[in-house]
Amino acid sequence: MYIDSLALNKFRNYDNLDITFSSGTNILYGDNAQGKTNILEAIYLAATTKSHRGSHDKEIIKLGSEEAHIKVNVMKKDIPRKIDMHLRKTKTKGAAIDGLPVRRTADLFGLINIVLFSPEDLGIIKDGPNERRRFIDMELCQLSRIYLSNLAGYNKILGQRNNLLKQIYYDKSLVDTLDIWDEQLISYGNKVIEERDNFIKMMNEIIKDIHKGLTKSNENLIINYEKSTEIDIFHENLIKKRDIDLKYQTTNIGPHRDDMTFSINGMDVKTYGSQGQQRTVALSLKLAEIELVKKIINDSPILLLDDVMSELDGNRRNALLDAIKDIQTIITCTGYDDFIQERLKIDRIYKVSNGTASLRRN
Repeated sequence: MYIDSLALNKFRNYDNLDITFSSGTNILYGDNAQGKTNILEAIYLAATTKSHRGSHDKEIIKLGSEEAHIKVNVMKKDIPRKIDMHLRKTKTKGAAIDGLPVRRTADLFGLINIVLFSPEDLGIIKDGPNERRRFIDMELCQLSRIYLSNLAGYNKILGQRNNLLKQIYYDKSLVDTLDIWDEQLISYGNKVIEERDNFIKMMNEIIKDIHKGLTKSNENLIINYEKSTEIDIFHENLIKKRDIDLKYQTTNIGPHRDDMTFSINGMDVKTYGSQGQQRTVALSLKLAEIELVKKIINDSPILLLDDVMSELDGNRRNALLDAIKDIQTIITCTGYDDFIQERLKIDRIYKVSNGTASLRRN
């Protein structure tokens, strides 16, 4: 799987951009704030419908414009596929696959499998549970249409249940209708929990050896799934929490409260790990993600590296370079001399400057 070309119109700082990629290693280099990361954001958005920066559509559209377009041509198992995305300031985004409009932009999930690694991914280890749930959900939504459907169903029911809790605050007679929403919340929630559980088990099978290889030590890295509730007692726990839910007018138990933690030889990395250990765990997590995607889809994902090489020491950089030899990789950086010195085979180099990308000889 690889991206053949990308076209942007009125996207971030680009009026118009047409860029082609090699199926190997591609470098986008230039000074900061020139638009390198914007190119990766467009690819990620076309694959997942979301900005990895958490930006809203109106923030992505070029200042002074009302809409933006992204066009991605991708080769998937020797079959050309085309994604068109239309961003509008005052309406929801639209999309088409191979020229045919899709009813829901969520239908784009899984057409391209993306693994993005940026310095901000250290937040998966260091920050709150929202970042870790987002990591799990974004990967699982790319890998499983069933998970995508169940998660969307769960979030919809969760929103409706929370609205009902607010209504009950003013009208106590509505409390009996909670049972209907509870049944649906549990039905969707149990499916979400089950798939997350399987995902983390598969990641643990892969990440253990990757981390030992990175550290050249006996460090045993384990991902722990911290469930808000077990499947078999979800209903019981939801009933126990009902008074609290009514008091605070929100649902206090369920997979939207799940978390995952990382431990090395039993030590919690977030709380007690050094910055070096946290960086290594973040790298191990991304390398394991690549291997898991390969295993599940029987193809290689597309790897986007957003200015991470400068954040890694020599050993971690070498481990990452070893992992990307057989997959399409698009790398942003301020300069490419370091990559040449590392003897990485670079197939295509673009200099990005003020919303333009110029092909350079390597």
